[in-house]
Amino acid sequence: MRKQYLLVLVFAGLIALFNACKMGSQYKALIVTGQNNHNWKASSPILKQLLEQTGLFSVDVALSPDNKGDMNTFEPNFSKYDVVVIDYNGKSWSDKTKEAFVNYVKNGGGVVSYHAADNSFPEWKEYNEMIGVGGWGGRDEKSGPKLYWQDGQIVRDTTPGVGGHHGAVHEYLVEMRLPQHVIAKGLPAKWLHSADELYDSLRGPAQHLGVIATAYSAPEKGGTGHHEPLLMALSYGRGRVVHDAMGNDVGSLQDTGFQVTFARGCEWAATGKVTLPEPAPDEMPADHVGLPK
Repeated sequence: MRKQYLLVLVFAGLIALFNACKMGSQYKALIVTGQNNHNWKASSPILKQLLEQTGLFSVDVALSPDNKGDMNTFEPNFSKYDVVVIDYNGKSWSDKTKEAFVNYVKNGGGVVSYHAADNSFPEWKEYNEMIGVGGWGGRDEKSGPKLYWQDGQIVRDTTPGVGGHHGAVHEYLVEMRLPQHVIAKGLPAKWLHSADELYDSLRGPAQHLGVIATAYSAPEKGGTGHHEPLLMALSYGRGRVVHDAMGNDVGSLQDTGFQVTFARGCEWAATGKVTLPEPAPDEMPADHVGLPK
């Protein structure tokens, strides 16, 4: 039943959900991609379509050289855009491109770090400050504390160990922890997310950060036994950053909860506000998993 429900909602559902805005493309988005340990050739077109279907964004794609190419030729003009979506995990950018990106965000540009983008650039200090926490790539206690949620607050765990891990792919319950944030406003307090990787043990500077949503990393699925942060909002200079760790594959990208929070996160990163309407109660239900609305 739930699979049938999701298939009905994929894309067509979002068009119906967001048509109420009818504002036209007011903002420019750039998706940065081209290298990844995940299937960017599948994910980036879906992310592009999700943003275009809101009616708020026109979307360009900056495609990097492959991992054997000359990264010095990769010089996106970030300053043309209201928000940059990072669907990238690969070779380091050139110093010139890194500097341009840092200046873009410091001067008010928006960023959305999507899933494995938080694996990227473990050695790039400013990038790790932007995304707050990351995993893999040699990250450890020197990178910063691990974050998790416990007793209504963020825990910063300085215990030595590697950064970045996930257990078996499975459905999991997403819980809103900052419901007053405009990205989360009006959404169910809890919703079941399609089968996905559930990142845990992410480490980093973790400053200027609010945890919007978490999920419980169940030990029986190979997890930590902690409520792990999966959706975060950060500030960097005058810029706004959304760190979205969900969306491992095409199946999880079809989840209504992911689609709604991703689109809202992009609007907030671009503008500091959210005008996209709340989903109807039957489009992102909580009660279908036996939970109160």
